[in-house]
Amino acid sequence: MSDSDAGGEKEQEAKRASRPVTAAARRERRASARPAGKATAKDADKARPAGKTSSSADGATKADGKGRATPKRDRKEKKPSLVARFTRFVREVWAELRKVIWPTRNQMVTYTTVVLVFVAFMVALVYLLDFVFRKGVFWLFG
Repeated sequence: MSDSDAGGEKEQEAKRASRPVTAAARRERRASARPAGKATAKDADKARPAGKTSSSADGATKADGKGRATPKRDRKEKKPSLVARFTRFVREVWAELRKVIWPTRNQMVTYTTVVLVFVAFMVALVYLLDFVFRKGVFWLFG
């Protein structure tokens, strides 16, 4: 074995030893590797103010704006005239109707037939149930 091989092994062992094993050690290493201008999370929290405070007459402090009503806005939005609102409504309805996919004549006939058959079936079902219940009630109560 040569001296250069032994030196290479020692460098690898030194790298392995310097690598943090625990999560706490990794956090500490990351914190120490930060640039000097950056504050840690704990330092940043300490530097941040807790909130604006104002003193009241009795010496107690309250956060700004707490304990009083929000001031009302002075300006109101001007409502458009009745004609302008109606015109806007018609324009928007027309725009929505342009988006509709209208069925073809063949589709319309098919849909109408399906609806009429379904309605006829439901009418027959209700009539049949009514007839059966009426006969049952007359049989039971005479």
